[in-house]
Amino acid sequence: MVGPGWQKIGPDPAIAAWAAAARQAARDTLARATEPWRCGGTWFVGVDALPNAADGTLNGTAFPWPALPLAPGPLHRAQLSVIRPGYPQPSPDETPAAFAYRQTRDAAHLDGLLPVGPDRRRMVKEPHAWILGLPLNDSTASPLTVWEGSHEILRAALLTAFAAHPPDSWGDIDITTAYQQARREVFATCRRIELPARPGEATLLHRLALHGVVPWKDGDSAPPEGRMIAYLRPQLATVHDWLTGP
Repeated sequence: MVGPGWQKIGPDPAIAAWAAAARQAARDTLARATEPWRCGGTWFVGVDALPNAADGTLNGTAFPWPALPLAPGPLHRAQLSVIRPGYPQPSPDETPAAFAYRQTRDAAHLDGLLPVGPDRRRMVKEPHAWILGLPLNDSTASPLTVWEGSHEILRAALLTAFAAHPPDSWGDIDITTAYQQARREVFATCRRIELPARPGEATLLHRLALHGVVPWKDGDSAPPEGRMIAYLRPQLATVHDWLTGP
């Protein structure tokens, strides 16, 4: 993906059909889930929570590959991200600074970086091929946000950080400082875009794009289960592929 680092797709009946099947599966998942909600009970993270097959089929409904600008391939179980009114709220597992960042910067982040060790240094442990969001219900609340062009700023910063290291070691290099500096550049130079979407539509992000989620605002609406989006992020074989591919 070139250009701004994001693409809206649809509406398309095949995407809508999959979203309808996934919404029912999501309700079932929430009804029996034991996973605690984060952010003071306002965010269900739901990693690998939906029961889709490796080809994306869910409860007999085919994944809408023909409607997407993506090559079909094996998929993990989709994340089910659910936001409730009041998101975000303070929680014991988040520092005041992290909570403020969630409020003022949409908790903007680069997928694939994980906190490692007692000092929670950032390393690339999950090199995704792409990020696809599929809304499961009709909601005006807490849309996805993205910083246009941020993928190229982050790519350049991380390539510089990795330059002195062999590619097969890149997943073990501490890139915390380079990432934080690049993120500040993104905030200063890139346009923040809100990407609301409805069932039958999809949002495709470049894997290196900085993105987040808008706090729930007064006047936002969603069905009783909350705002629900399914996310898919299949992984690439190496961090080198993640950083140097198109």
